[in-house]
Amino acid sequence: MTMLHFKNFALLEPGFGELRQGYELVVEGDKIRELSDKPLKLAKADVVDCGGRTLMPGLIDSHVHVFLSEVYIRTMESMPLTLMTARAVRLMKGMLDRGFTSVRDTGGADWGIKEAVEKGDVAGPRLFIAGAAIGPTGGHSDPRRRTDFGARCHCCNAMAYTMNVSDGVSSVRKSVREQMRLGADHIKIMMSGGVASPYDPLDSMQFSVDEVKAAVEEAKAFGRYVCAHAYTPEAITRAAQCGVRAIEHGNLIDEASARLMAENNMFLTANLVAYYAMKERAAEFGMTGDMLAKNDLVIDGGLRSLEICKRAGVPVAYGSDLLGQLQSEQSREFLLRREVLSPLEIIRSATTVGAQILRMEGKLGTVQTGAFADLILVDGDPLKDLALFQEQGKHLAAIMKGGAFHKNTLH
Repeated sequence: MTMLHFKNFALLEPGFGELRQGYELVVEGDKIRELSDKPLKLAKADVVDCGGRTLMPGLIDSHVHVFLSEVYIRTMESMPLTLMTARAVRLMKGMLDRGFTSVRDTGGADWGIKEAVEKGDVAGPRLFIAGAAIGPTGGHSDPRRRTDFGARCHCCNAMAYTMNVSDGVSSVRKSVREQMRLGADHIKIMMSGGVASPYDPLDSMQFSVDEVKAAVEEAKAFGRYVCAHAYTPEAITRAAQCGVRAIEHGNLIDEASARLMAENNMFLTANLVAYYAMKERAAEFGMTGDMLAKNDLVIDGGLRSLEICKRAGVPVAYGSDLLGQLQSEQSREFLLRREVLSPLEIIRSATTVGAQILRMEGKLGTVQTGAFADLILVDGDPLKDLALFQEQGKHLAAIMKGGAFHKNTLH
């Protein structure tokens, strides 16, 4: 097994909180064999001279949708699953090109596409999947028109394939069990209205207390957890009281609901870039005026939610939640958060906190002995310039996932 000996780099280990010099690193197989602050002597290793660049963990995006290849997702009604999958391959490669070596899909991606990545059939980040997102009739996972009746066919409708409609405790239990049977790493439920769904108000309460508790109970019984789409304090409070582990979005959170999240050791995944990108460009791809009006209601709360959670002690992960043609703006989230957070806090959200949500502490989001060799080499110091993550990975000299180079310009 070939060993790689990395030399001549500045180390950005998020846990250190600063850039450090004088380290060397050895990769063997898919893991980091050794990290040392002293020179290493290895008889059989290929030397990687990093040229003084910054070596840091691969990035983690905790809220993506690799199957949702259209901004206006209703366009996917007539899309065959083969086309949906082919587009996902392109979108995942773009994520890896931008330095995201792990992503948490919160609705849509299935075991098949995850297996294709793990087996090396397609290039992409590590995938942690929810399967189909689960919501009630008329909720955020129910995209039917007012004139539509009955269920949609999941075998020939790409939009329907990514979503699940369940009503009542027994139906929710069955749907959660089904997603776990199909390989879900976590369960996604809808607990308030959403921007991209046609008819549900943002402040609507989706799923009853008993339904949420049933989802949490089933997920825990299988060794999994529930994350919930929720914007309002009321929805966040219900989620916290019912045992949900992570909140997606949370733009309208208040101090009280944030304190409750902290008391219950919950996480928030924020995704400011989605709202800015939709405001600027979504109309050209067919998103309706009603949807864009809902987007305007939450866009101003994004930065405020980060400040509230910081004061309350709620860990906030990096998320993008971009749909289709907007996914190229994934790294812009780094820049938007600068208004209220330090560069180190933002980088930790895309490394340390992401790994915590994934339950992969010590394995992902870190540069330490025993961790997966998911690494990026940056042309500069990200702690001084977060713009180094922009331009589709232009400033990344090397990207490694699982000990294998996806990109290497050091030759």
